[in-house]
This record gives sequence, structure tokens and C-alpha cells, in this order.
Amino acid sequence: MSTTVAFVGAAGGVGTTRLTLESGRLLAGNGIDTAILDASYGTQGLSDRVSGRLDPDVTALCLRETPLEEGLVDLPMEGAGRLAACPAHAPFERLARAKAPDAAERFGELIDEAARHFECVLVDTPPVATNPAVAAVTAVETVAMICDDDRAQSALPRTEDRLADVGTDSSATFVTRTSEHPDADVAIPTFERSPATARETAIYDALCDVVETVTDVSIERPEPEGVLDQLRFK
Repeated sequence: MSTTVAFVGAAGGVGTTRLTLESGRLLAGNGIDTAILDASYGTQGLSDRVSGRLDPDVTALCLRETPLEEGLVDLPMEGAGRLAACPAHAPFERLARAKAPDAAERFGELIDEAARHFECVLVDTPPVATNPAVAAVTAVETVAMICDDDRAQSALPRTEDRLADVGTDSSATFVTRTSEHPDADVAIPTFERSPATARETAIYDALCDVVETVTDVSIERPEPEGVLDQLRFK
């Protein structure tokens, strides 16, 4: 059975797209076939991180009965699982039509379609203020709120209220750009390199915690260095 997760930004620019993508890389790197769908039509940030043909994009798929596979772009992975993304990359006119209720309903169907073919489906979701965002949070099993440390105090409660308004709630809270936060299930330091899933990076443990919080996947982590290992390289 597939796992479906919406990573919901509580505000713009909090690192939702990056966290969604890095979580996908970590899952695929551990042998889990993973799809990333883009509900952030306004910023189209996922398209900036994907190379290759983006036609049809996710907005086009929402406006006609086209199989999801035609809009998926495979991201390079060394062996292990498949990582495929379906970004938004469209002119304003199509973006506007794709936000209509019927098109948003189709977006929910694309999530279901992805879940039939991938072990994990992640949805890059903007603040809950548009039909696609509502479709995303109501179509998945798990909703995770994302916010940066500076805006968490006001933005997280607002997002919780909006989720309640559409009949769902958050299962996890991730606060970015900090090493600790009282409301965070996982606090995520600032990303310093790309990809951030290399085991030697400081953020690797936080990404593992994120993935293990919203999925049933257990990520293998490096063994801590012993005293002799630490001395050997000094």
C-alpha cells in the first residue's frame, strides 16, 4: 500500500519545495519508488529543480484526461528506487484554469493514480488558500506543516485552522532553519549543499527523522564514530 504525504507550507519561502525534494531523494536512495507532485502552481519552484521535458506539466494533466506517466520526469538516482516529479510549468492563463474546482478535483485523482504506481507519493503544497492546495491536503493520508523558525508562532496556528476548515488536520510539524523549536516534531537546520542526502552532511539526521515521521520507512544511518576512529584522524 502506498504512502501519500502533503508537505504544506505555512507561508511562502519556508523551504517546502526543498524539503519535499530532499525527502524524495532520501526515500528513492533507500529503494522506495517515489513520486513528487507539484500543487504550488504560483511559484513553480519544483520546475526550477528538474531538468528535461516539462510538457505536459501537472496543470495540463489537470485540464485533460492524460495519464500521469506522461507528465513525470525522472530525476537522476544511482540505482536504488525511482524518483519522478510532475512539476507545474505553465503560462498564467493555464495556471488560472488549473485552479478551478474541476481541475483541482482532477489533481486529487492524479495523487490516487500516483499511489497505484509508486510506493510513496509526496505533494509539494503551498499555503492552504487555493483549490489545488485543498485538493492535496484532502487526498493524502498524512499532512505535514512546514514553517521557518521566524514565522512559526503565527503561521502554524493559522495553517492548523485552515486545515480544520477543510476537514483535515496535521500529523506532523517541521520547522526549518533552526536546530530546535518547541512546536516541531523535527527541527531542520539550514540546507548547505545539494543534494543534502549525503551521509556526511549535518542535515542528514534531520531528513531521516522527517521521512521516518511521515512514512513507515526506516532509514539506515551511519554508525557513530568510536573513540579510536576519532583519534585516528586527528
